[in-house]
Amino acid sequence: MSSPGIDDRAVRGRSAGADDPASAVFGALSDPTRRALLATIAEHPAATATELASQLPISRQAVLKHLNALTKAGLLDRTRSGREVRYRFTPAPLSEAVDWMTAVGAEWDERLALLRRQFGAGESRHRPRGQPARPDPR
Repeated sequence: MSSPGIDDRAVRGRSAGADDPASAVFGALSDPTRRALLATIAEHPAATATELASQLPISRQAVLKHLNALTKAGLLDRTRSGREVRYRFTPAPLSEAVDWMTAVGAEWDERLALLRRQFGAGESRHRPRGQPARPDPR
């Protein structure tokens, strides 16, 4: 049983991964270290894990773990160059997540506007004609 007003299709079968790219992006961006890595790579494309680890207070292995999460979410692209792997930011999944947030925001704006109209209409309907909306405090 779901709550009133919640679309069951939006809840059913959602998990981070290929079937729900927005969840994968939000999951990857939920960690501040991953956000810092993503920002660094966006500013300095083609960085390696070793180069990134030298800029952070965490081990190279930890950096690799975070890079894998960002890559799995589609936010990074890997390119092998000899023995090194270079990472580049891929903004498309981030744009899709922003589009999703915009759509959800628009739905809530519509719902709130409807409530305002209903509340405003209800207030005038229950007030006798000629009576002010608020009693005069005098």
